Formats: sequence, C-alpha cells, structure tokens
Amino acid sequence: MKDVKISIKNLNLYYGTKQALKNISLNIPSKQVTAFIGPSGCGKSTFLRTLNRMNDLIDSVNITGEVLIDGIDIYDKSLDVVNLRKRVGMVFQKSNLFPKSVFENLVFGLRLNGIRDKNILLETAETTCKQAAIWDEVKDRLNEPALSLSGGQQQRLCIARALAVKPEILLMDEPASALDPISTAKIEELIHDLKTKYTIVIVTHNMQQAARVSDLTAFFYIGELIEYDKTTKIFTNPSFKQTEDYVTGRFG
Repeated sequence: MKDVKISIKNLNLYYGTKQALKNISLNIPSKQVTAFIGPSGCGKSTFLRTLNRMNDLIDSVNITGEVLIDGIDIYDKSLDVVNLRKRVGMVFQKSNLFPKSVFENLVFGLRLNGIRDKNILLETAETTCKQAAIWDEVKDRLNEPALSLSGGQQQRLCIARALAVKPEILLMDEPASALDPISTAKIEELIHDLKTKYTIVIVTHNMQQAARVSDLTAFFYIGELIEYDKTTKIFTNPSFKQTEDYVTGRFG
C-alpha cells in the first residue's frame, strides 16, 4: 500500500450500550480515494465521522481503539480538535451552506481563523472555486445568496469551502446522493482531480459510483468491516460471499 495517511486499530464505538462499530482495523493511503460501501445502517457514516471526531458531538458515545493520522492518535486528550478539523475537512450529503453570500460561505473558515486580509480572502475564494470546478459559474455571483445556486453548484461550493482552510484529508458523506446525474458526474470528476492533492474518503450507497471513483473499497455490514481491498478486486473477485452478494445486488 502507498504511504499510509490514516491508520485505524481495533476501533469500537458504542451509543450507550449499543455497539455500532466492532473492532475495525484498516489503513487508508495518502492521496487516493477510499470508498466505504454497505447497506443503510451498517455503520459506514458513523465510521467516517470517527476520522475527524464528529461523533464527539453526540452524547453517550464511547469509543475505544486508535485512529492515527500521520502516526498521531487523534483521540489523545491533549489533541486540539479544532486544529484536527482544519486538517480533516468534511462534505455532507446535503449541502449545508450558511444563509450568506457565496463569498462569505467560501471564506467562513478563514475568517474563523482570524484572517481578515481582503486580498487573501479573494485569492483563496478564487483558488478553491477553481479547484472545485465552480469558479466560472460563481465569479460574477460572489455577492449573491449562496442558497440561490442550484443543488449541484451548492455541493461544489461546499467542497470549495472545505478546501479553503487547506485540509490534508477530505471526508465525503454521500456527496452526490441528492443530485441529478449531470451534477453527480461533475462531483465524480472533481473527486478524481482532487486526489492528486488530498486523501479522500467517501461514503456512498451507489456501487457504480464507488467503482468509478475509488482506488480502494471497504465493505461494512452490521458494524463490522467485512472486506477491504483494491476496488477492482472488491467488484470483480471479492474474497467473501457476503461482499459478493452485496456488490451483485443479492441483498442491501
């Protein structure tokens, strides 16, 4: 495997007494796309959120095991969670834009970090919009409400906003599930382009999408990691019958 960016060892997660993730261990390589697949409720989104400690926000969650990013345990009590979330950006299923202008959405993270210089803000807005393949569509609309954009544009704006604080890792939780086929194709193309600079982890319920965009695929079932391998192997020659049944559409 290429350079390991994220290493997960014996991870368990409980909501109160209910165990949602069971003893998960895997390594996620740098600057590749890793997809998590599996039926609804199997734990893939919960697992994704352990990678930037989003589950900390839920009461009654208890986590054991290790999540190492560049060899550092992100669950260490001394770790700065705000800094972690700068390094590990997140894009959700539904675009979660603020009721502000396109520009203010783009620079929100920078302003939060105390950056006020107008030139830096403008330059970052342009750079990240170009990275997210949306600059040509919004460059004349920066002062318009972000919520006036189409669904596909809003989602690419969310990606641009996540890139503005210069993360190393981008987590995507079903980023195209609410979009039409043309917008979905743009998001997939974007993921392909972004992996040259970022480590990308995507949760998707769309198996064709996982096959198209990812280098590695992990199949989850009822809180367990059943199989993790190169995407081509998972989809053409999986090692476990459960994986084969899922990817061929026999269940899920």
